[in-house]
Amino acid sequence: MAKTPRPALLPGGGKQKQRVAVIIPAKDEARRIAATVRAAKAIPHVDLVLVVDDGSEDSTQHVAREAGAVVVRHSHNRGKAAAMETGAAVVAMRDVADRPARLLLFIDGDLGETAVNTAPLVDPVLNGAADMSIALLPPQPGAGGRGIVVGAARRAIQSMTGWTPTQPLSGMRCLTREAFEAATPLARGWGVETGLTIDLLRKGYVAVEVPCDLRHRPSGSDLKGQIHRANQYRDVQLAVGARRMRSAIDALSGSKHSR
Repeated sequence: MAKTPRPALLPGGGKQKQRVAVIIPAKDEARRIAATVRAAKAIPHVDLVLVVDDGSEDSTQHVAREAGAVVVRHSHNRGKAAAMETGAAVVAMRDVADRPARLLLFIDGDLGETAVNTAPLVDPVLNGAADMSIALLPPQPGAGGRGIVVGAARRAIQSMTGWTPTQPLSGMRCLTREAFEAATPLARGWGVETGLTIDLLRKGYVAVEVPCDLRHRPSGSDLKGQIHRANQYRDVQLAVGARRMRSAIDALSGSKHSR
């Protein structure tokens, strides 16, 4: 069962309806963001779709707004972690004090029409089976990676938490507000998902993986794709290294206090 407390019962024993906010960090996604927003709005329990335009140089913000999203914009590119934190902060401002905080469903801006297929991520968190659900994607046509970064992230998460994820770098995730805040500040760059998983599991939160039929723009095997994976590997190692160091410091501090 999830660590996050469930919403209180209403007088008479009924459950409070918990809503879901979709947060879409996006940069230069004008071609696909409208379809992604429209599909996200069709997910059950969703009453807010928020696009965080992370310093786009195209018309992402305008296209997203016309498609029905609430849009906030970073004046310059600050990275995915910052966009996620901005999105969560804006949702918190829109939550109502006497109602349960919205669940946070993070999705990528290039999912297009398949964004609606992230709906299965909501149920395990909504029903209290998990604090965070992570999408398992089918094989993506055109993907050029060899699994080196995924393997490194998987081994790091397993060694530090005991849980072995299948797709540790999956960015489509649904979390409770409490779980998200427990993981902040997020790891920077492409290490955000790995750091998020390690931080939550080490604090006793429950994560599950859920198959979702999603399609997005994969990194190919060309030079651009290789550079992207090199940056991913660097950021994953930085996120893991920071958490190993933190664990070592905590262990040292604990041993001093026990003397």
